[in-house]
Amino acid sequence: MPSHLALLSCLLVLLLSLDKFLLHYLKKRLFSGPRIIPSGGASKSRRSSMAAAPKWSETAMLVIDMQKDFVDPAMRSPMLVAGGEAVVPAVAEAVAVARERGIFLVWVVREHDPSGRDVELFRRHHYSGGKGPTVKGLKGAELADGLIIKEGEYKLVKTRFSAFFATPLDSVLKTAGIKNLVIVGVQTPNCIRQTVFDAVALDYDKITVLIDATAAARPDIHLCEYTCFHIKTIFLLLEI
Repeated sequence: MPSHLALLSCLLVLLLSLDKFLLHYLKKRLFSGPRIIPSGGASKSRRSSMAAAPKWSETAMLVIDMQKDFVDPAMRSPMLVAGGEAVVPAVAEAVAVARERGIFLVWVVREHDPSGRDVELFRRHHYSGGKGPTVKGLKGAELADGLIIKEGEYKLVKTRFSAFFATPLDSVLKTAGIKNLVIVGVQTPNCIRQTVFDAVALDYDKITVLIDATAAARPDIHLCEYTCFHIKTIFLLLEI
């Protein structure tokens, strides 16, 4: 594996310093191993980081692609993420906690042109006659039932896997003084992974992925993303 990918992988789940309430919440969300994976350094600095008061005003939660065409089987969408429906309650709970803490919420969605001209080349065959997955204005582009955008929260439209690619997201976050990210949504090996890697490249300080508030097409893909590759590499390179 190229060294730069190993480095990015080792930084995948850099976690926030947490207050007691959210620490308890995230402990339930994390899959295995140490509940907090720090950015490195001596154990003393890790303990200090865990005990530090959180700066929620410097934290944003990215809610990625929680739209009906991705998570609602009733839509019969070719883009359905089979594990998506099951994590809607966990995503809703995470959003509620974020609102309580004053965390900046960013709703990352796809809204494509009816022609499909702004879609990845390999997906364009799904678009014809003004219809296709997450076409702007159609039901499939709506958020899953129970998820709503409230005043003061930010809606970001993307057309590729990463929430940062060809979007103003980095500018919006940096302007708001955001240094730390919490990520939920679908799907793990594509949009979640690529967004995290880009966040690392853009120098965000701490990045949290809520494992049971994210999902993939199959449980084995979702779990392997963390256990077979990312988490294993993190443990190796951080010598945890």
